[in-house]
Amino acid sequence: MRRSSLSKVISGALLAAAVSMGSIPCSAGDEPAAGAQKPVSPASSLYVKVQLDSPVKLSKLKPGDVVEGKLSRDVYSSDRKVFAAGSNVHLPVDHMEKRKREPNDHWPGVIKLFTPRHENYPVFKTATISGANGESSLQVSLISISRRREVHAQAKKKGSGPQAGNVEVSPSNTTKESQKTIAPTMILEAFPVGDLGLPSTSLSSGAESAATAVPDISVNETLPAGTVCKILLLGDVSASKSMPGDTVQARLIEPVLLNSRLVLPAGTVVEGKVVKKTPPRWGSRAGSLALTFSSLMLPGGNMVPIAGSLSQAELDRRSHTKIDSEGELRGEHPGKAWMAINIGVTAGIAKEADDTLQLIIEAFVSTATDASTAGVGRIAASVASGIYMVSRKGRDVVIPRFTEMDITLDRPLSVTQAAGPASGAIVHGN
Repeated sequence: MRRSSLSKVISGALLAAAVSMGSIPCSAGDEPAAGAQKPVSPASSLYVKVQLDSPVKLSKLKPGDVVEGKLSRDVYSSDRKVFAAGSNVHLPVDHMEKRKREPNDHWPGVIKLFTPRHENYPVFKTATISGANGESSLQVSLISISRRREVHAQAKKKGSGPQAGNVEVSPSNTTKESQKTIAPTMILEAFPVGDLGLPSTSLSSGAESAATAVPDISVNETLPAGTVCKILLLGDVSASKSMPGDTVQARLIEPVLLNSRLVLPAGTVVEGKVVKKTPPRWGSRAGSLALTFSSLMLPGGNMVPIAGSLSQAELDRRSHTKIDSEGELRGEHPGKAWMAINIGVTAGIAKEADDTLQLIIEAFVSTATDASTAGVGRIAASVASGIYMVSRKGRDVVIPRFTEMDITLDRPLSVTQAAGPASGAIVHGN
């Protein structure tokens, strides 16, 4: 009797526990937790590029410090310009944190061994942008701070023919850095979350105001081959880590206009892939990376094939990457500083190999002297230094996330606009 009653109690307890455990996932799955925020898609975030007013030492900043700068390009959301270039930006430092250093191709690997892997980075949570339309606040996330330069594709031998129509990217009034500029550029990702309002400023006069008008029914626009689109890379790629076939995603950061009419709004997603890659190799041979952009998806969800090649990229000023006439990214040959460092390390290795081998021989052979072991030491030093020099790899091609690029359409692209404010566009790749 006792055993039967005890078993009933245990089975009842297990049943109650099972019911209580099973009820928790149901309630959590049916009703989301209060205050939970949905993840922001890449197309809904804003790309904010700020030219700082003065040089900033990141490690010296403290919570409460304020960083000031100006927008170096217009900020777009779909077909609207929400902030104009030149607007003042006010960024208070929330706190400091350690962040892994971004990879670069400036110094050889032996220098990176002695460089700290992490550095202090400021964390900004809010930004205040003030311009002609007043002040607006945004939630922001810092992507990078660096001095940047534009790398253009080498000119082809055969010039391209004239383009049909007046094709342009909506003007951004980008502030170009001169060689003497020492103030860095800050790249931020802004999130319009909750009731954090954005100014409802439409594109201004002229071609920009025409771009916001509701298109007429069955209006067909054809972007000719050679049209340049400004995109923003949404993931890291490099010659050492990426593999052929890897997907590459980007989005337009400026609307594309044709004869003063909007064809492609900002935020349009562009997809591509890594076509070919050559990692850095022995003998100081640099790596290379080839990208192609093969499809385009409008905010409405229509996706069609395109053919686009890379024509320009904005990289860190210290980067030694160039773009050839075919749009392939290539690392440059080692410079004087690179070779001087490797030669200095080679001399040190040769000296240590010579001295170490002589000491070993003299320790085991009682009759050995410095003169008798000098030849063997020199041979060992030459072998060690030769192996080191041959095994040195060249420059890597590193393209970090949120790199600004220009792609050129290699074939015409037809876009049929449908009437109605909720209608999208039907895109046809020719």
